[in-house]
Amino acid sequence: MAIKPAYVKKTATILLERYAEAFDDDFERNKDLVTELTNIESKSVRNRIAGYITRKQATPAQ
Repeated sequence: MAIKPAYVKKTATILLERYAEAFDDDFERNKDLVTELTNIESKSVRNRIAGYITRKQATPAQ
């Protein structure tokens, strides 16, 4: 089953809205936070969400 990019972006956006101060540009830390804050069991989905959050946090706001 393929992971829908819209699901990854939507979940990451919700997490960033609710817990913006918790996330930063460290992938490993974000991965642990996604595990704690969600009930996602799939490692690949968790990593994609954490990677998207990391990328969003690393880019400067425009």
